[in-house]
Amino acid sequence: MRLTTKGRFAVTAMLDIALYEADKPVTLAGISERQSISLSYLEQLFSRLRRQGLVTSVRGPGGGYRLAKPHHEISVSSIITAVDELIDATQCGGNENCHDEGRCMTHDLWTSLNGKILEYLSGVTLADMVETQRNNGKCENAVVFAPRKTTTVEAISA
Repeated sequence: MRLTTKGRFAVTAMLDIALYEADKPVTLAGISERQSISLSYLEQLFSRLRRQGLVTSVRGPGGGYRLAKPHHEISVSSIITAVDELIDATQCGGNENCHDEGRCMTHDLWTSLNGKILEYLSGVTLADMVETQRNNGKCENAVVFAPRKTTTVEAISA
């Protein structure tokens, strides 16, 4: 499966905002420091996230980024696709040209896996991940919001 650092970092940064956003916007410098992600890389990601309507920017002193939607309305799949990341387990990008310019014997298996992964990631929201962080005790200094919709994430991680 091709899920590069672009998709992983975008999800991490969005979760960071969900955890630390309170009365003031979250700065990219703060995310960069907490998550060890390059500031210039975050700027590229947040440009895409803003264009897709997942975050809004606040200019001026005390500025930064806020989530543009409630936590429970932002799925992991929407974050990944917002930064132009494809979730694809096939080697052909779905073009069916993976074996001598034809379809490989296992194409349907990988296409089905793509569907399952996308279905799972579409069912996991920032609210779910915030709740998981709270239950694991990993957000001591963070502002935590309770999810409005619960998705069972233990099944896939067990």
